[in-house]
Amino acid sequence: MINMATRLRLLSVLVAWLSILTTASALPPPSTLHDKLLRDEAKRRRAKATPTPIPLQSYSDTTTQPVAVQPTARKSTAAKPAAAQSARPSTIVVIDAGHGGFDRGGIPGQRVAEKTMNLDVAQRLRAILAANGYRTIMTRDSDVFVPLGTRVAIANSYRNAIFVCIHFNSATRRGANGIETYFYSGQSLALASSIHYYVSRAAPSSNRGVRRRGFFVLRRTAIPSVLVECGFLTNPTEAQYAQSMNYRQMLAEQIARGVRSNTLTAASAGPRYASNETVPIQPYIDQTHVRDPDISGSRRKSKTSKSKKTSAVHKKKSSDEGSESKPKKKKSTSKKSED
Repeated sequence: MINMATRLRLLSVLVAWLSILTTASALPPPSTLHDKLLRDEAKRRRAKATPTPIPLQSYSDTTTQPVAVQPTARKSTAAKPAAAQSARPSTIVVIDAGHGGFDRGGIPGQRVAEKTMNLDVAQRLRAILAANGYRTIMTRDSDVFVPLGTRVAIANSYRNAIFVCIHFNSATRRGANGIETYFYSGQSLALASSIHYYVSRAAPSSNRGVRRRGFFVLRRTAIPSVLVECGFLTNPTEAQYAQSMNYRQMLAEQIARGVRSNTLTAASAGPRYASNETVPIQPYIDQTHVRDPDISGSRRKSKTSKSKKTSAVHKKKSSDEGSESKPKKKKSTSKKSED
């Protein structure tokens, strides 16, 4: 028979097993517990990702008051005045100072060198246009000789540009005087009219008018081109004017004024001029029948060289014939040449 002590031990073991079974039945199944842990972890992550709400700040209503908006400053690639940029688009001006180097300009015996006056006015014109926002290109900026073809090539390498040649006139007659402006193509007439309008009105010299003539630099350029004759250096009075720094500055200012009043703009129908001031188209004298002095001069030189060669050949033939017929005279001539 089982004693009392053994029964008590069995009873305690049974009670322990019952308590274990009761606790196990109260716990959720493993899958449910795993899902609960995942949900708790997701909640914690969402709580970290959500930003802390910022409280609304107090503000003053300014809708009834005008607010001045300051424009953002833009970086400029060149030193151009703001007024000039807003007034008109940028324009390229190719400035050609006539002659230079060994080519003194003018006529033989002329006291004042034309090349020096041309360069001085051209440099002053460049400074004025650059100060007004124009991009300027000089065909020469020192006392050097630049061929006409090179000057034309420089001008034609810039699109939507204008070409302004600076010259002074000369003549064998000392009384010749006045201001002239030349052009060739139809697209250049407005520019020639504007420049001549201002220069002729400001200069004390007589107005010789606008003229159409086929100079090489005007005929071969594809952009609006003009050639300004700023007076006769062979005229004592105008030569004295040209040697004045103030007079040359005035010429540059008036040429620049004519350029500014005829700014070249791009249009669908082709180049045209937009002018803030009303400058009438000037009547002009058509001198296209007059040959380009550079070309005619070269032709004359070639004809002269050919005639010299022909005369030399004839002389040689005649001397050969004479030497064959009279050999004794040849000996006497050679002696004279040796003496």
